Amino acid sequence: MKKVIDGKALVYCEGAFNTPNGKTAHGLVRFTERYEVVGVLDEKYGGRDAGEVLDGRPNGIPVFRDLEAAIATLTASNNLPSYLVIGLAPDGGKLPKEAKSTIKAALQQGWNVDSGLHDFLTNDQELVALAKEKNVKIRDVRKTPDRDQLHFFTGDIEKVNCLKLAVLGTDSALGKRTTAWILVHAFRNAGKKAEMIGTGQTGWMQGAKYSMVMDSCINDFVSGEIEHAVVSAWKNEDPDVIVIEGQGSLMNPAYPGGFEILAAGRPDYVILQHAPKRVEYDGFPGYKLHSLEEQIRAIQVISGKEVIAITVNHEDMKKEEILDVCKAITIETKLPAFDVLEYGAEDLISLLMAKLK
Repeated sequence: MKKVIDGKALVYCEGAFNTPNGKTAHGLVRFTERYEVVGVLDEKYGGRDAGEVLDGRPNGIPVFRDLEAAIATLTASNNLPSYLVIGLAPDGGKLPKEAKSTIKAALQQGWNVDSGLHDFLTNDQELVALAKEKNVKIRDVRKTPDRDQLHFFTGDIEKVNCLKLAVLGTDSALGKRTTAWILVHAFRNAGKKAEMIGTGQTGWMQGAKYSMVMDSCINDFVSGEIEHAVVSAWKNEDPDVIVIEGQGSLMNPAYPGGFEILAAGRPDYVILQHAPKRVEYDGFPGYKLHSLEEQIRAIQVISGKEVIAITVNHEDMKKEEILDVCKAITIETKLPAFDVLEYGAEDLISLLMAKLK
């Protein structure tokens, strides 16, 4: 049994599993050190294996049609969780009204509840009172710490002398975090010390030791919090490489992320995640995705740093298409392209190992 930080968890993802709005659940199903995931809630896929639904590879995590079915099955197998984790990641971070009844039922069971939404559960007095009655916790991962706990940019990032990589993207909900974790694990498997800098709520839920939640941080402190996470990881862990998770994309109309990561994290190189089949920005019809060439040029102009490789999100692609698409990207950009989720990161890691300081 793997060692986890907090305990067993059931992930709520009703109506969103295997869609961009379920990306928090997807991350937890693929990997987490914070929880042992014992199941996912989504009526559409009830009775199926979560890994098989998501990646075509069964992983032993069942999907349940509702909370009652989960409780019955997990009780019978002596595998009840101590956490309900909200695995939704909808636009605006709003909690669907129908989710509250499941959260109340979980608290009644004596389970803790973790949420990464902008709708803070700790602002709901009914849920807070129920949690107090049952002696359990509600954690709002996106709730910003008090200002006196936040950090301002200092310039200490210039002292960090290990390799720093940023995994940025051409859009939101693209797999940047998943690619970052795959790289961290591949470096570790190659015998190198690697640390992940989480910049969103899911990274924290997956157990990233050095994290901040960029999209809910007060703007004045975003750069300082990124710098503090990177510097802390370097000071405390003495890693060979630090991988920084990207957010949004430079040109996304709703989620223009990456500026602060480039400015404050000061990566040595950028790896750019891209979904070749996307035509428009996710969730925003009419907003045409900027070309790969434009996005690469923007990163290099802003940071002065090199985009060293493209990592491919194979959504809407058949497996037999993937390698040809990677070759086409290489011809177009003169950069190596890899699908690390489908084929692993060994080839990309071989390229990156030469950049270690």
